[in-house]
Amino acid sequence: MNRVTMSGNDSFWVRVRAVLGRNPAEPAYGQSAIGNPEKKSRPAQRIEEELRRGWTESAQRHVSLCVLAMEMDRYPEYFAAYGKDVVEHSLDHLLETIRPLLPAPSIHCLRQGRAGFVLVLPDMPVLMARDLASRIAKAIRQENLPNRESHAGQVTLSMGLAITNPQGGFDRAVLHNANQAVKRAQRRGLARLEVMDLRAKPEKRKKAA
Repeated sequence: MNRVTMSGNDSFWVRVRAVLGRNPAEPAYGQSAIGNPEKKSRPAQRIEEELRRGWTESAQRHVSLCVLAMEMDRYPEYFAAYGKDVVEHSLDHLLETIRPLLPAPSIHCLRQGRAGFVLVLPDMPVLMARDLASRIAKAIRQENLPNRESHAGQVTLSMGLAITNPQGGFDRAVLHNANQAVKRAQRRGLARLEVMDLRAKPEKRKKAA
């Protein structure tokens, strides 16, 4: 069977890709390069490292683990109206606004996806995590970054808080649930907080039985 390859004339195919706009070395802004599914970007690696560290610490101390995910509301409209440079400036500004509110030097605010952040909070009661989310929302409102594409008139973050009691092997489902909570919050409005308490599930199943 004959096989067509690009070897011997790579520069020609590079020019063809450029004309067609299909250069794989330049993925669209916010997209991950498609390749080895095991290969993570540096931000994703940092989140994974923080999540594993928080899980291990909480499991060893028999305490709860909270994960707070945050995402800019109406990001696609904001990006289309203001452009990449303004969006990145706003996200950097939000990061600098959040950092002074973090409860300990070991807690880091990490970028996630195109317009989100994640906090991994080991040994933090859910009421304290909710209070932290409230203080972050208040600080962002006070910054009053303009967003004419939002009904709020300014940049806002919706948040999803997931809490679990780590047991056994590492399970990243807590991060998935925090991200799902963000999506639920955004479906319900702007600058909302949704909480998913994963600890209650076994109790609910017992009551149902």
